Amino acid sequence: MTGEYKSLYSRIGPWIWNERDKDNDCKIRSNKARILLKVLAGGGANSSSDLLQSHITLRSSIYLVICEEFIMVFWVFGYGSLVWNPGFDYDDKMIGYIKNYRRVFDLACIDHRGTPEDPARTCTLEYKEGAVCWGAVYCVKGGEEKERLAMAYLENRECEYDQKTTVEFFKEGETSEATLSGVIVFTSTPDKESNKYYLGPAPLEDMAKQIATATGPCGNNRDYIFLLEKAMFDIGHEDDMVIELANEVRKVLGNTGLGIPKESNNSSNRLTGPSHKPKSPHKLLHLPEAIAMDT
Repeated sequence: MTGEYKSLYSRIGPWIWNERDKDNDCKIRSNKARILLKVLAGGGANSSSDLLQSHITLRSSIYLVICEEFIMVFWVFGYGSLVWNPGFDYDDKMIGYIKNYRRVFDLACIDHRGTPEDPARTCTLEYKEGAVCWGAVYCVKGGEEKERLAMAYLENRECEYDQKTTVEFFKEGETSEATLSGVIVFTSTPDKESNKYYLGPAPLEDMAKQIATATGPCGNNRDYIFLLEKAMFDIGHEDDMVIELANEVRKVLGNTGLGIPKESNNSSNRLTGPSHKPKSPHKLLHLPEAIAMDT
């Protein structure tokens, strides 16, 4: 690190990562990063801080390092198995929701929890005005290579999803102003002709029978719905559709004798009770190197 860069970093770094901002760090730091990028690009900034003045000039190499450290960041929203099993190296995680989308089980999975002959049903998003979908958002930062590896892993894992949509993310407790914008979410085209993995809606009983019996290289489909049900309970935001479908799957399993007893009126299988907040929803986690997991 050159002396010139050290000097600049010592002045700008504490401003970007100010501990006083920690309660609203993502939004504040994102805004600060945009101001920094504008200044370094020569556009000036409406700021009274003496840390950032329009006369700051940098060599190209220093400019790129600053951008990589503070700007090269992407966020991805998980609403299915990513909620409980992200499987890639990430730097930050938040619980929250996106607006105008709901979780539906209309997507085929033929290489993880199912096969081409007997596809599993996994969740995708359906646009619905006024709906809310809860889940977890993950941040990857630290440079182009780290971002590339994470995205390559996600694209391989989410191979049945044919679209990447960008959405606004709202952290738990915030309703009016988005915490993050430009968040990536994997979605699917709801058209059977253009999207071979799109199954479309079906009666609850039919979906339950399919989920109860489908199995693939990574496990069976029924575990997917039960783990998703538990994950939503654990983050304190249960999904009524997931609970209803999971309980219907339990009924099918009880009726077909696959080793899981039919749900009784007092069954402990159904996750009930008031929603609760996680003890540490913003805890920073570091996971081992990514491995191939189910979608």
